[in-house]
Amino acid sequence: MRIRSHPQFRLDDRDVHVQVPVSPWEAALGATVPVPTPGGGTAKVTVPAGSSSGRRLRLRGEGMPNPRGASGDLYAELRIMVPPTLGERERELFEELAATSSFDPRRTR
Repeated sequence: MRIRSHPQFRLDDRDVHVQVPVSPWEAALGATVPVPTPGGGTAKVTVPAGSSSGRRLRLRGEGMPNPRGASGDLYAELRIMVPPTLGERERELFEELAATSSFDPRRTR
């Protein structure tokens, strides 16, 4: 069998990996988001509150099918996307958050 590369999915044995864009507020507050599946459909995944870019969420059995056993898993890798432009109110909210938050992503844990 020959498998071609796909622009959206990456195959690792029977596991499939896909990047899933999420907004900053979905990552911070938590959300349920759609994830494309290799079969052309979508699955829902719960993004836990406080998630960061790069976090991988596993959807068991949603990867490559295996006629002789269990299917692989689908791994949804979160990619936080910032709006390319901000409206006036959005900018105000981000500025307010920046002024009140003590979070520093460059501080080591």
